[in-house]
Amino acid sequence: MTTFMPFSQTDVLDAVKWALSEDAPLEIFGHGSRRGIGRPMQCEHALDLSGLSGVTLYEPEELVLSAKAGTPLIDIERLLAKHRQELAFEPMNCTRLFGGTPTQTDKTGTIGGALATNLSGPRRLRAGAVRDHVLGVNAVSGRGELFKSGGRVVKNVTGYDLSKLMAGSWGTLAVVTDITVKVLPAAETQTTLVIRGLTDELATAAMALALGSSAEVSAAAHLPYGVTQRVASDMRGDDAATLLRVEGFGPSVAYRVDTLKRLLENAGPLSEVGAQFSKPLWRDIRDCVPFADGTERPVWRVSMAPSEAHKMVLALRMETGADAYYDWQGGLVWLRMEAEPEAETLRRLIADFGGGHATLMRASPAWRAAVPVFEPQPAPLAALAARLKAEFDPKGILSPGRMVSGAPSAKVAATEEERSES
Repeated sequence: MTTFMPFSQTDVLDAVKWALSEDAPLEIFGHGSRRGIGRPMQCEHALDLSGLSGVTLYEPEELVLSAKAGTPLIDIERLLAKHRQELAFEPMNCTRLFGGTPTQTDKTGTIGGALATNLSGPRRLRAGAVRDHVLGVNAVSGRGELFKSGGRVVKNVTGYDLSKLMAGSWGTLAVVTDITVKVLPAAETQTTLVIRGLTDELATAAMALALGSSAEVSAAAHLPYGVTQRVASDMRGDDAATLLRVEGFGPSVAYRVDTLKRLLENAGPLSEVGAQFSKPLWRDIRDCVPFADGTERPVWRVSMAPSEAHKMVLALRMETGADAYYDWQGGLVWLRMEAEPEAETLRRLIADFGGGHATLMRASPAWRAAVPVFEPQPAPLAALAARLKAEFDPKGILSPGRMVSGAPSAKVAATEEERSES
């Protein structure tokens, strides 16, 4: 396998033009932390974007940052932390899910990978997804053409917003070389309110009540019995734990936590987790650490209506072995299956309970090749995706087959996810 490592946009353009002339498909990756997601590709050549690294513009007063696509997320987060700012969408770090250790910091993902996968964290409820924070991109299409979309401010986005189209395209439409994102002030502190012992159904009701209140909850999750033992926090235990995060200035956080306590005083035993333990707790929830067990047991990421998710999980457990926990007020379900991916069973039940979509996040290469990793699209949407792929990458040289078996067409992943998660 030949791996090209470009250090400039011109290098990327040259590599894509070479691939076009040779009809040689390219696998696109940065750190490779998300390389295990999607169908296995059999490309003889790869484009490693980790050489495209560095923050090229940062204006804290304007809340804007530009970086090359291969810039490590950890470098960006450290820079922002110095100015008490953050990437509000909490990009997922897949390192531990695929066997990495908590101390590994060299391959935690890149800003380009965050855009390509559109995998957002617990604050998705309040702050939106990755795609909602992207202001502009520079990229090279599969035609071997440079293009630019958006700019440094939202009002610069006119016509088709191609930068948002890149979100969730998994490197199948273009090679993004530079990204501009909006950043936001980081909260002064945070507190997580914990309700113990609730069933999945009661937890769903409690989270809905909290999200509908004036407490401005920034994240809501439920860890069923047993899952609480697998997160980094002093609130570990056998009992189920329903978690509500409140962020902001200290006095405001204290007031809003008290509001939640009064609202949920009859829900179950209540306790608080301070910022020191709350932050790693939500990182573990974001990064699917409860299922980071060093195996290839299938792990699914399911997005559906919060009111129906726990019902689907109960029905699933009646048919097959599965472990689960809930984020996004219950609208995001992480599932670890005990055996085969069970794609047909899972997707049938999702449809039975109001619809949604499921992505196979982890499985052996054999299973990732055998089942639809991403949610199969309805014919009209699949046709639209095929036309987009034909416009951006007519020869199918960019990450072919990663999303759709036996076809070069990309899925309109971001659009589908946004609709299912709303």
